[in-house]
Amino acid sequence: MEPILVDTQPIDGQKPGTSGLRKKTKVFMQPHYLENYVQSIFDGIGGVQGKTLVVGGDGRYFNDSAIQTILRMAAANGASKCIVGQGGICSTPAASNLIRKNGTDGGLILSASHNPGGPDEDFGLKYNGPNGGPAAEHVTDKIFDRTKEIVQYKTLDTADIDLGAIGTTKVGDMTVEIIDPVADYAELMEKLFDFDAIAKLFAGGFTMRFDAMHAVTGPYAKAILEGRLGAAEGTVVNATPLPDFGGGHPDPNPIWAKGLMDLMMGDDAPDFGAASDGDGDRNMIVGKGQYVTPSDSLAVLAAQATVAPAYADGLAGVARSMPTSGAVDRVAEKKGIECFETPTGWKFFGNLLDAGRATLCGEESAGTGSNHVREKDGLWAVLLWLNILAATGKSVKEIMADHWAEYGRNYYSRHDYEDVEAEKANALMDGLRARFEELPGQTYGPLTIATADEFAYDDPVDGSRATKQGIRIGFTSGGRVVFRLSGTGTVGATIRVYLEEYETDQSKLHRDAQEALAPIIAAADEIAGIVKNTGREAPNVIT
Repeated sequence: MEPILVDTQPIDGQKPGTSGLRKKTKVFMQPHYLENYVQSIFDGIGGVQGKTLVVGGDGRYFNDSAIQTILRMAAANGASKCIVGQGGICSTPAASNLIRKNGTDGGLILSASHNPGGPDEDFGLKYNGPNGGPAAEHVTDKIFDRTKEIVQYKTLDTADIDLGAIGTTKVGDMTVEIIDPVADYAELMEKLFDFDAIAKLFAGGFTMRFDAMHAVTGPYAKAILEGRLGAAEGTVVNATPLPDFGGGHPDPNPIWAKGLMDLMMGDDAPDFGAASDGDGDRNMIVGKGQYVTPSDSLAVLAAQATVAPAYADGLAGVARSMPTSGAVDRVAEKKGIECFETPTGWKFFGNLLDAGRATLCGEESAGTGSNHVREKDGLWAVLLWLNILAATGKSVKEIMADHWAEYGRNYYSRHDYEDVEAEKANALMDGLRARFEELPGQTYGPLTIATADEFAYDDPVDGSRATKQGIRIGFTSGGRVVFRLSGTGTVGATIRVYLEEYETDQSKLHRDAQEALAPIIAAADEIAGIVKNTGREAPNVIT
């Protein structure tokens, strides 16, 4: 079947962020918009002639229609095969696993992760490479360059295929294999963890609530937690993926998963609570009366990972994004393993994982994962926590108390100022940059600034350098504040303010985080002039 060449012209603004291109759904639905970007991906990776790709998404609005377009274009560009999750559904970590297991040439993942979905909300698309991880910056640069010069894209004039029918079909001369998106992932999890021990935990009366937030992990959690591990029916709630996530915001944090938080802080709380996000790569962990920050979760997993079969021989190293607290650093130091500090974005962990330098990685934005795939993995983190609970016989609250007693506590919080006018957000950051030399030595309340700089990263594997990765203000107390503009939004800019203070006094390890961080919170606003520069009296989200 001969491809159809469609004339087009460049569309402004198709620059991939930390996790691909994210825009409002209606932007992606504009004539030529999706097609331009897909063709630019194909061209930017050197073409797809004879290649095999994984294609799937989180089920948000426009997911199924976009996949039909991608399949026609892949066939027109000469791809030999596409592996597609049934119904177009495939979590991001499951897609990474499929790429790696099948040795494909990469994959296209349709998701805007934790962003809301629907016709008036967000959509996204990213390319993952043959290692299963997000494309490296030099690849996304080529894709973006292509979007600025594209004049034609290739497609076919074919009918839509049935994405719901498992089996093999054809689009033009290209084979399309529709697979069960859960089976391979569940099989991998069973190899990593002690499912017998976790099943005994549930059999002994252990209770749990998993909130899938009407997102992609619902079928995965039902099949693994209730199916293979024997958790009570109804353990997984909001389990059916919906195009608009049931009208909710599929971001697993105490604000957007408030129902779960209310349950876990109540008198009748189950033993363990967890949630995952739109595409299944983030997680929230909460015990009975005990919320666990993502930074603390990474540290606990690193400290206790060897109870799981996959990590029984120890960890090669750990890695965290720069804004993530230093809690895991203390674990690494005590265990005598390497600890890496990288920019935000899972792609920066890929080289470390591929080189065998790191085994566990984590970001403060609820992303945690290991070398089993090349993406963060929400359900994986939940299962490792369950393995730890089964092995220790302790509650989440007891595990956290023991951890802080041994390593000290990194009090930590993130304050998000969302949808700030981009001009104002950039002016705030530029104002901080201009004061790097004058800030050290200045006092704000009880705090004195020791350092002020902008984080840059030199990759220890390939030598590449990433600059302007977040502004850091360090205090003589050992605390710090980090200012960073988020790359995951679709409107304006989100200013993220990360606040941290380290505490070793045993009598002060169980305070409320906002109370413990109050001096740093006040200093951060005064240093950056957040209220003055943005007009915002308070953050939209505090986690």
